Amino acid sequence: MRLRIRIAASMFFFGSLATAAFCQQRAAPAPYRLTLQEAIQKGLQANLSVLLAGSQVNESEGTRLRRLSAALLPRVNAQTYVNLQNRDLRAFGISLPGMPEVVGPFSNYDIRLYAQQNIIDRQSLHGLRAGERAVDAGRMNLRDVRDLIVRAVAAMYLNAESAAARADAAQSRVERASVLLRLATDKHDAGTATGVDVLRAQVQLANDRQALLIAQTQYKQALLDMARNLGMSPGVPLELAETLQFQPLPERQVETLVPAALVSRADYLSLASQRQALLEQQRANHARSLPKLSINGNFGGIGRSIGGMQATGLIQGQVDFTVFDRDRDGEAQEIAARIKSIDDRIADMRLGIEQDVREALLNLDSAAEQVDVARQGQDLALRELVMAQDRFQQGTANNVEVVTAQDEVTRAQENYILAVSSHVDAKFALARALGDTEKNIAQFTGNQ
Repeated sequence: MRLRIRIAASMFFFGSLATAAFCQQRAAPAPYRLTLQEAIQKGLQANLSVLLAGSQVNESEGTRLRRLSAALLPRVNAQTYVNLQNRDLRAFGISLPGMPEVVGPFSNYDIRLYAQQNIIDRQSLHGLRAGERAVDAGRMNLRDVRDLIVRAVAAMYLNAESAAARADAAQSRVERASVLLRLATDKHDAGTATGVDVLRAQVQLANDRQALLIAQTQYKQALLDMARNLGMSPGVPLELAETLQFQPLPERQVETLVPAALVSRADYLSLASQRQALLEQQRANHARSLPKLSINGNFGGIGRSIGGMQATGLIQGQVDFTVFDRDRDGEAQEIAARIKSIDDRIADMRLGIEQDVREALLNLDSAAEQVDVARQGQDLALRELVMAQDRFQQGTANNVEVVTAQDEVTRAQENYILAVSSHVDAKFALARALGDTEKNIAQFTGNQ
């Protein structure tokens, strides 16, 4: 009877542990598989610089609308009043025998609409066009900020991919070291290997396990850093949906890429829009001496009582022109200096864009060659490891050669990861140098 109770209690205890483990397994959330394109979109949505640049564009558009309404659109307002007043006639030079000096009180009513419209105002027209060019420059600045964020997010994703590749390589080295330890143990038990061989294999396995732990920690840190910059909670488990891989690009000629970059780079186009805005300001400055033609008038009713109001109105044309304006020369000098400054910036940026494109192509070609060399080195290191293991298994050598070959494989794997990472980063740099970074990255990575 006691035996049955003990058996039942044991079954209940282990059943409870299994149920708890099953519930914990079900409660654990599945990792979120994050693609590069999703990371870019999340980064654009969460980055403060993008939000501020968007607000600046909205502010520029509001300024343009204010200039349009203040200078070129008609302005209409209504006014109504009721007066109760008296008048001192002598103050107006009226003095007649028998007439009182002060008349009133009397009242009158007036309801009126006033309208004004500028017909010819070249200064305001060019000022409005300058505001439109400023809005275009703000939009280009927003595009440039987005391109910079896309480039930064792509670099963070690449860093996580490289960390994941290093963790996978470390895992494979641990598995090979485990195989070597079993081989050394079996040969030691069979009397064909020494205890030093077993100890050497144990040391190698311990080193590889430590390297694996470091690589896994660095990978998790890369995911945490990326989640923080993407506006995601650090507690959300992440998993990369894309792995580090080598994808060569077709050969490209710098002579065709540089002109294409000049019409796509948002920072270059922003400077061009700023220059156009300054030219419009210069034209507005010249127009300060030109006459302005406007028309204005009013219409409404006026009378001593509401029932006795009579319709009256006024329409008139008005010409304004400046006779003396010394400030115009000073403003012209300021605008000319700004145009000269922005011309220098445009020329410098044109050279900088060409340098960016050439440097990205140079790094891309160099990294592609490095990938080929690193792949060959990795294949040779793996062949050396296989041959060393065969020699140790056949008893023609100890496992010193195997441990040395394992170290060579480690270096070869790291060289290959660095080469592929450099090639991918060069593609990202080329995408940034050409402008429209998000589209180019999607094309270069095959995710378009």
